Amino acid sequence: MTRKIAIFDTTLRDGEQSPGASMNTEEKLVIARQLVRMNVDVIEAGFPISSPGDFKSVSEIGRIAGGACTVCGLTRAVDKDIEVAAEALKTAGRPRIHTGLGVSPSHLRDKLHLTEEQAIERAVHAVSYARKFVDDVEFYAEDAGRSDQEFLVRIVQAAVRAGATVVNIPDTTGYNMPWNFGTRIADLRERVDGIEDVTISVHTHNDLGMATALALDAVMNGATQIECTINGLGERAGNTSLEEVVMAIKMHGEALDAHTDVVTRELTRASKLVSSITGINVQPNKAIVGANAFAHSSGIHQDGVLKARDTYEIIDPADVGAAGSEIILSARSGHAALRHRLGELGYTFADEDFDDVYNRFLEIADQKKEVFDEDLEAMVQERQRDVKAVYTLDALQVSCGDPLVPTATATITDEVGATHVVCATGSGPVDAAYKAIDKVVAVHGDLSEFNVKAITRGIDAIGEVTVRITADDGKIYTGRGADNDIIVSSAKAYVNAVNRMIQTTRSKEGK
Repeated sequence: MTRKIAIFDTTLRDGEQSPGASMNTEEKLVIARQLVRMNVDVIEAGFPISSPGDFKSVSEIGRIAGGACTVCGLTRAVDKDIEVAAEALKTAGRPRIHTGLGVSPSHLRDKLHLTEEQAIERAVHAVSYARKFVDDVEFYAEDAGRSDQEFLVRIVQAAVRAGATVVNIPDTTGYNMPWNFGTRIADLRERVDGIEDVTISVHTHNDLGMATALALDAVMNGATQIECTINGLGERAGNTSLEEVVMAIKMHGEALDAHTDVVTRELTRASKLVSSITGINVQPNKAIVGANAFAHSSGIHQDGVLKARDTYEIIDPADVGAAGSEIILSARSGHAALRHRLGELGYTFADEDFDDVYNRFLEIADQKKEVFDEDLEAMVQERQRDVKAVYTLDALQVSCGDPLVPTATATITDEVGATHVVCATGSGPVDAAYKAIDKVVAVHGDLSEFNVKAITRGIDAIGEVTVRITADDGKIYTGRGADNDIIVSSAKAYVNAVNRMIQTTRSKEGK
């Protein structure tokens, strides 16, 4: 059986320290309920003495957590802090006081103005005093990543002897390299008497982008608790990301001799919830929970994933509560991806027709960063409108603007294959295009309705134009056209309406 690694979530304390991430009590309770659903081991609910709001949050979270998980309150190594935290934690079924102080030369000299001996004395007093209120006391050695290792051993030893049940070794500034940090943990395990009976916790930051690696190297060297946040929120560049360490341990449990009890199917939900409440968006390429975590854009990747998901995905999206793999259609997509997506939309094409469909797709993809389902629908419908058309609009060029006279040049192919290039001016670009088309087509109708709508997303959306023209006999014919260029859409719609008029007339005449 692998070692159980406790997941200590500090989204509601350190995570809230991200600029702009402040939460009120009700919002914290919503997140706390999600953390309970995820089965985290510890919720660090806040810093009770810092404000009445934090005190209330810790108290209320203790109440809703009951005995489902440990609820922790942070303090400095100050009696009043500890007393206030103990009071706030009275509602918790499993309370923990988290107390400590800085241990690096910088913290001792510049922040605390303490000698090493004075720091040890204060640590011992804080742990002993906290044990008078609760049985579970965690001692944090702030900035341990930059501390003198000999002093770190001494102060951790003193905290253990004073009754600490958990010792927290933070790399507060994210300074360490993973292997150096792991060595620190291994050294503590080797040299601190009684440490085998307490939990070794690590709290790493992402200043150099290695928070997850730091935490995992610590686990390899004996740590049994990881302090982390949803989406990696936290001071400066953030904390260890809960979803990353949990899934890394799940994927490499045997090599790490480790497992967690977190319900991983709740990870995506938790990520979206925290993002919604804090207003801090998750970067698209964020591991595990980013919008692109299971998205494939390259044609080679898409072909592989369609054949076997695990060719490019090491995690089943369902395992983290994601909707599933996503094939992103773009100019880099190949035939396999397009055929697959069209098939999902209900469209199939013979091999001899598919090259034309793919070439039209590439024309759209060259104009857009991403081709959506609505684009594909419009593309197929446009193609269907062109089948057996009497007239086909091959090209359209329009010049307009003040003080230019709107002028349109159209290239049109008729049913016998003859190509016509015509030019006309008008009151506007659409009027000029329609007058140019009228120079070629055999029948004409009066424009009775003109409607434009965007049928896809973004500023590069495909626009669809619907027109209705009235024939001399009073009958109305509808035409539609779609393109990224709304003037081209308008011209296509007009040609489509004319084709319908001609085809209807011929059908009645039996031609």
